Amino acid sequence: MKLASYFEIPSVSSKSYKVWQRNKDVFMKDIKLNFLPPFIEPLLYLVALGFGLGRFVESIDGVPYARFIAPALISISVMYAAFFECSYSSYVRMYYQKTFDAIIATPLTIEDVIAGELLWGATRSMINATVMIPVIALFGLIDLRYSLLIIPFAFLGGLLFAAIGMCFTAVTPNIMAINYPVLLFITPMFLFSGTFFPLDALPQAIQYFAIAFLPLTHIVNIIRSLSYGILELSLLFDLIWIIVVCAVLLVFSINMMKKRLIV
Repeated sequence: MKLASYFEIPSVSSKSYKVWQRNKDVFMKDIKLNFLPPFIEPLLYLVALGFGLGRFVESIDGVPYARFIAPALISISVMYAAFFECSYSSYVRMYYQKTFDAIIATPLTIEDVIAGELLWGATRSMINATVMIPVIALFGLIDLRYSLLIIPFAFLGGLLFAAIGMCFTAVTPNIMAINYPVLLFITPMFLFSGTFFPLDALPQAIQYFAIAFLPLTHIVNIIRSLSYGILELSLLFDLIWIIVVCAVLLVFSINMMKKRLIV
């Protein structure tokens, strides 16, 4: 497949909704177990870091440390939910369960299958954000006036990380190899995207790198501003960055997976 073919607009139909629905039905079978991690995770982080470590940390830009990291926890959950759903889980459905082969045997196309997977990955991010917001709100750490906007934004952010995860799924030789992008890409974002400390505390070169190449940086900026109840014009840059990169990676990921599945 030529390089230009990776950027061809894929022919995705509304039938991709069936793939999304199939994954949703599987998710709902263990709904209690699936809802438990996004409910407990923010509590553990808030108690250990926000209220524990936060006792020894001065306020950041006039904001208590617990309130500073609360929106970052939502952002991290958005990243993890979509990335792992479209990397490990998609790989299992593709290689071990042969779910992709079974669906492609129906009138659905490869593009529909991958698009449905991407939509489900984004939905998982939105579900996690929806569960976490009320938990964090109980501690009075977010402004509910604008925080509800985090829910639809989580879908967009999830779509971006779903596409990233799918790109790695398309090239990974085995499921254990997915550990490499987790270690070399996801973990650095977890630490160096303005999550647990301000981005301007880092050397300037790393700040530029985070802004240019780490998607979580832009997601944290927007979710943190919404949780504070602040809408600034500078957020347009973050939003445009996410939309543009997401659009490119969605096309790229579908075409990469198409090449893998055809071969």
